[in-house]
Amino acid sequence: MPRIGKSILAIIQLAACMGASRPDEFEQPIYRIREGRDSALSDQIPQLKQTRIVSVVEHHANKAHHRAQIRVVEALVKSGSKVAIGLEMFRRDSQPDLDRWVAGDIQSAAFEKIYYDNWTFPWETYRIIFDYARAHRVPLVGLNVSRKITAQVARKGFKSLSDEQRGKLSDVTCVVDEDYRNYIRKAFGGHGHGKMNFTHFCEAQLVWDSIMAINAIDYLKANPDFVLVLLCGVG
Repeated sequence: MPRIGKSILAIIQLAACMGASRPDEFEQPIYRIREGRDSALSDQIPQLKQTRIVSVVEHHANKAHHRAQIRVVEALVKSGSKVAIGLEMFRRDSQPDLDRWVAGDIQSAAFEKIYYDNWTFPWETYRIIFDYARAHRVPLVGLNVSRKITAQVARKGFKSLSDEQRGKLSDVTCVVDEDYRNYIRKAFGGHGHGKMNFTHFCEAQLVWDSIMAINAIDYLKANPDFVLVLLCGVG
């Protein structure tokens, strides 16, 4: 398999092209960032099968985006690939609950409560992903960190974390390129954070991003034959 660091393939603007459920869905054009062109999903499968991480981004509340995400997972499963779904929406400490869901050992009503303990967007918006994983025994992987950690960083900064809280994170500082800094600043203003320190908010965002990357790579190291389809917001 390719080295993890050189085998990330981002797919974006996918849902706009594949939102509806149609027999020819796999032939609908998708936009490939790396090449800057459109191509059919079916044409991408050989390369996707050789890719360790496939990032399929979303606007969280858009059901069409989630249908598109499942089309990618389904195409890889049908190709014979071993596939897991990485979730920005779930904390790593909820992994046992995700495993129980995929195994069919927990009822929908009970799992829905666990879902809302992890995420705030409506369950019905995301249910297609979880139902597919359960029906086809596709592993679900929680990638995120406790909200308590990011909330503390947002209030007091990364240096306020204890060694135990930091876990595998090295020092996190708001040293980013200007485009990403502007993106975070826009998000900061849009959230109405009042007197919250921007640098602390930036550090919290980087903690969120970094721990997802660490957990994704850890999963792939433990499961070298798998492709991880990573579902996360466009940010």
